Amino acid sequence: MDRIDIQILSILQKNSQISMALLSEQVGLSLSACHRRVKILENDGKISHYAARVNREAVGLNIQVFIEIKLKSNSRADFDAFEEAIARIDDVLECHVISGEFDYLIRVAAPNSSGYESVLMDRLANIPAVLHTKTMLSLRTAKEFRGYNLEGLANQ
Repeated sequence: MDRIDIQILSILQKNSQISMALLSEQVGLSLSACHRRVKILENDGKISHYAARVNREAVGLNIQVFIEIKLKSNSRADFDAFEEAIARIDDVLECHVISGEFDYLIRVAAPNSSGYESVLMDRLANIPAVLHTKTMLSLRTAKEFRGYNLEGLANQ
């Protein structure tokens, strides 16, 4: 991956709807060369998909919580069972395996506290591998993920 690939990825992270003509102009390539590079980045898996960034609160998902989850054991079976179950819960936006006292950190968005309680009590608490949960309510988002700092890669 060279400097131009990094520029292309950085621009597409900010605006995946940019026209190929404008993208090629911004990175200093011909239209066909830029299109070819984008296709290579897609085929190599460096671009996994394109999506719209939805304003959570504007669509009625007014609360966001982070939940630490501790499993009953550190067995592969419990980890596999938990990950299979969590993959089926659409309200779970992210799920990370973490180190420390807890095994996972998940992020959930819900319309209100009752909606969150339903996810916790009706879905998460019913996963047999779960021993303990700890919830942290996000009061507000000070900085939201807007893409990876790829320019930093060019300097390494």
